[in-house]
Amino acid sequence: MQKNQLYYGDNLGVLREHIKDESVDLIYLDPPFNSRQDYNVLFAEKDGTRSSSQIIAFEDTWEWNMDAERAYEEIVERGGRVSDAMRAFRTFLGHSDMMAYLAMMAPRLIELHRVLKVTGSIYLHCDPTASHYLKILMDGVFGTVNFRNEIIWKRTSARSDSHRWNHIHDTLLFYTKSDEYIADFYGTKDEHDVAFMSDNLTAAGTRKGESECRGEG
Repeated sequence: MQKNQLYYGDNLGVLREHIKDESVDLIYLDPPFNSRQDYNVLFAEKDGTRSSSQIIAFEDTWEWNMDAERAYEEIVERGGRVSDAMRAFRTFLGHSDMMAYLAMMAPRLIELHRVLKVTGSIYLHCDPTASHYLKILMDGVFGTVNFRNEIIWKRTSARSDSHRWNHIHDTLLFYTKSDEYIADFYGTKDEHDVAFMSDNLTAAGTRKGESECRGEG
């Protein structure tokens, strides 16, 4: 069966205007990580060498401003669990950069919930700086009963070039829209037909934006 997959590169307007309700089977969400860095698109010369020309693909810096305030008010006025979560965040975080980031994420998660099929699944890729807040937000959007797993991606082994614990992993939060989700597993299954990983998930990758850019927020 052909499955419709949605990758994070869509802005909010595209989601609202062009993606139908319950039309997507699988969503992989790799949003900006609030890293406070600018990420550029690099161009190559005709001979294949890197050009000095570049443009900013997106600015991964979130600050509380009028846009953040409008996004927050829009979510709060909707009422419900997401509104409750955002109010609690506002009390705890105030007008911080993290609050602005969550105000950006909330309406997008709501739209992604709308377009996800009843049998669909969503994976949100984040890092430890925001994963705990995003899990609460996703609990509000998808419901705590639809949280399926927290997947730890070990990006690399620990390094000894720092005087603090190194950041070597990212987090994927796995939710579904209902109990009817389609379980597509990788790895192997045991004698009880239960899927499991044969090893921990690891790769010599980078954090979002350090060497690649998949879309804007």
